[in-house]
Amino acid sequence: MIAELGHFALVLALLIACVQASVPLIGAARGHADFMRLAPAAATAQFLLIAVAFAALTHAFVTSDFSVSLVARNSHSAKPMLYKVSGVWGNHEGSMLLWVLTLALFGAMIGWFGRNLPAPLKARTLAVQGMIGVAFLGFILFTSNPFERLAMMPADGNDLNPLLQDPGLAFHPPFLYLGYVGLSTAYSFAVAALIEGRVDAAWARWVRPWTLAAWVSLTIGIALGSYWAYYELGWGGWWFWDPVENVSFMPWLAAAALLHSAVVVEKRGELKSWTILLAILAFSLSLIGTFIVRSGLLTSVHAFATDPARGSVILLILCVFLGGSLWLYALRAESLSSGSIFAPVSREGALLLNNVLLAVATAAVFIGTMAPLVYEAMGDTISVGAPYFDMVFGWLMVPLILALPIGAMLPWKRGDAAAALRKLWVAAALSLIAAAAIYVFYRGGSLLAPFGAALAAWLILGALIDLGERSRWDLGRLTRLRGADWGKILGHLGLGLTVMGITLLTGLEQEDVRLVRPGDRWEVGAYQFEFEDVRRVQGPNFIADRAAIRFAEQGQALSDGVVLHTEKRLYTVQRMPTTESGIRSGLLDDVYLSLGDQREDGSWALRTYIKPFANWIWIGALVMALGGIVSLTDRRHRVGAPARRGAMAGQAVPAE
Repeated sequence: MIAELGHFALVLALLIACVQASVPLIGAARGHADFMRLAPAAATAQFLLIAVAFAALTHAFVTSDFSVSLVARNSHSAKPMLYKVSGVWGNHEGSMLLWVLTLALFGAMIGWFGRNLPAPLKARTLAVQGMIGVAFLGFILFTSNPFERLAMMPADGNDLNPLLQDPGLAFHPPFLYLGYVGLSTAYSFAVAALIEGRVDAAWARWVRPWTLAAWVSLTIGIALGSYWAYYELGWGGWWFWDPVENVSFMPWLAAAALLHSAVVVEKRGELKSWTILLAILAFSLSLIGTFIVRSGLLTSVHAFATDPARGSVILLILCVFLGGSLWLYALRAESLSSGSIFAPVSREGALLLNNVLLAVATAAVFIGTMAPLVYEAMGDTISVGAPYFDMVFGWLMVPLILALPIGAMLPWKRGDAAAALRKLWVAAALSLIAAAAIYVFYRGGSLLAPFGAALAAWLILGALIDLGERSRWDLGRLTRLRGADWGKILGHLGLGLTVMGITLLTGLEQEDVRLVRPGDRWEVGAYQFEFEDVRRVQGPNFIADRAAIRFAEQGQALSDGVVLHTEKRLYTVQRMPTTESGIRSGLLDDVYLSLGDQREDGSWALRTYIKPFANWIWIGALVMALGGIVSLTDRRHRVGAPARRGAMAGQAVPAE
C-alpha cells in the first residue's frame, strides 16, 4: 500500500509540475499577479509530493519489501541499515527519483528564499524549473517506475553492488546530485532572463548564490568519490579520468567559470552574454552526464542503466532543453552586449582569462570523454587515456594558476601589472624556495614535484597576500572582511593545497609489489614492514581474509610499530570480491597496504605504497568547499539584491 501511495504521489507531482510550467509563464507574459504568485506554491507542493514518494521508496528498502522489484534487485535482508538506505539511490530508478527530488527542492527554495526577486523573473524561473520537472517526472513514470511490483515475491533480495556498500559511496551521490541538479537554477535564471531580454547586476547577484551552492556540493561530492576510489579500489589511485568522473568534473569547471563571470556582470555590467551562455552550458553538461550513465554506453560501477531506449529518452530531453535555450540565446544575445570598455590588464581582463582557460579545459575534457563513445557508436574504437588528459588539462592549468594571484591584485577597468607583481615578490621568492626544498629532500622523484610545489606555493601565498592587502595588514580590518572576500581567498587557498597534493603525490609516490608469507620483512622508502598473519573473519554479509602488517620507521624497533589491517572480502550473495586497504594517514605521507590473492604455494600478493601529501588533495577540496560556504554567509548572497522600488519593482532593468 505504501509503494502505491508513493506512485500516486509521483503522478500528482507530474500534474503539479505541468501547472508550474505553464500558469506562471502566462501570468508573467500578461501581467497577472495571481498567476505569478501560484509559482512558489506549486514548487512547494511538487517538492512535498516527491518527498512523499521518496520516503515511500526508502520505507520499502528499510523494511526489505521484496515485493517491490527495485528492492528485490538491489537489497538484501542481511545488508547493514546504512546500505539499505543508500540502496535507494544505488540504482537507476531510485537515483532518478533522488534527481527529481533535488530538482524540486531547489525550485521550492527559490520560492521560499526569493522574496526579493521581481515577480516576473521569479515566475519565469520557477516555470522553467517546472518544465524540467515535467520532463524527468514523465521519464520516471513512463520508463523507470521505482514502485513496480513483482507477481511472485522472492525469499530474499539480490543485494547491492558490493563496491557501493561503503560510507563514502552512501553520501557521494546525494552531494553530486545537489551539485548537478542545483545548476538547474542557474539555467532557469538564464532562460528567464533571455525570455525577458534583460540582464543586470542584480540578476548576477541573484544567480551567484544558487550557482555557488551547487558548486560547493559538487566539490564535496567529487572529493568523496575521489577518496572512496583511493581507499576502496585497492590501487591507491584517486582519479582515473574515467568518463563518469569526467561528467561530474566538467560541470564543476563550468560552474567555477560561471561564478567568476557573474562577478564581472555584478561589478561592471560586462560579460552578460557570456555569463548567460555559461549558465546554459553548465546545466547542459549535467544533463550530458545523466545521459552517459543511463544510456548503456558505459559498463561501470557508476553506470546505472544499460537500456539504450531509456538513454534515447534522456538524449531527447537534453536536445530539447539545450537546443531550445541556445535558440533563445541566439535571438537575444545581441541585446545583451555592453558598450563598456576595459583594458586587457585589469580585474575584468584577468577574470576573462580565467574564463577562457576554464572553458578550454572543459572542452578538452569533453572531447577526451566523448571521442571514444562516439567512435564506438560508429563501430570503431579509439583510446583516450590519462596521458591525454594529464598533458592537455595539466598544461592549461599552469597559466591559470600563475594568473590567479596577479588578477586578484589588479583594480577594475585598468591596472598595472608591474605594481601587482611588486606586491607578490615575496610569494615568488618563497615559491622558488619551496621548489628547491622539495628537490633537496625528495631526491629521486619526478621533476613534476618541485615544479608543482612552486605553482602550489605561488597560489597559496598569493591568496594569503591578497588577504593581507584587503585588510591593509590590519588585524581589526581582517576580522571585518566580508564573507565573499574570505570565501574567495579560502577557495584559492584550497585550490593551492589540492595542487600541492596532486603534484607531490604523483611525483614522489613509491610502490612495492611482492609475494609475502607470515614473518617476511621488507623496506619501502623510510619504513620497514613485517607480514604477521592472515585470519578469516565473518562480516554481516561477507567473509574476509584479514592480513595484519606491522610497520615502523627505519631505525625504530618493529615491535614498537603500528599494525595495519587490509582485507580481501567476498560478498556471499553476489559472489563478488573487493579489497579493503589498510591506510595510516598522515599530513606528510600515507602508508598504504593492499592485500591481493593467495597463491597456490600459500603466499599472498601484497602492494605497499608510500604516498606523500596524499591527504592535501582532500584537505584542499574541503577548504574550497568551506570557502564557498563562508561566501554564502555574505548578506549580499544570502538575501540577494534589495527589491526594486517604485514603478520598477516588478521588472528587470534593461541590459546596457
